[in-house]
Amino acid sequence: MAEKLLAENGEQIEKTARKWAWALCYYAGEDEAFFEQFWCALQNSPPIYQEFVYYLQNQNFWCQYKIQGYSVVDIMVWQMDHFKAEMDRGHDDMKQNGDKMLLMAFDTMLKMENTPEKYVQLMQSETGTDYPGKYQ
Repeated sequence: MAEKLLAENGEQIEKTARKWAWALCYYAGEDEAFFEQFWCALQNSPPIYQEFVYYLQNQNFWCQYKIQGYSVVDIMVWQMDHFKAEMDRGHDDMKQNGDKMLLMAFDTMLKMENTPEKYVQLMQSETGTDYPGKYQ
């Protein structure tokens, strides 16, 4: 489905996706250098780009592409635990910033594509805010 849409309207979709990526970066508090790095990585990963465009068009996750069994939603859920942990420590810049959470999930997936073992290990070993023995 996404492949067909990309093929039929590739240039227009790319313009729209680039604008949306820029807006996500802006509202997430990221600078132009981050945006350029993110956009370049996105362009170099057709399957993640398709996931990104699908989300843009549907405001929902497609989850067709997985890295060692993990989709962008899995990454986002894992990261949400970290965002909550940061808020517990008094760093609440992530509070109410869905744009940043979404952007970081796609950015992490792009990084995970290059070093999957690192991220799989982190997702399987790091716990979130609530875990046994946290307050001991």
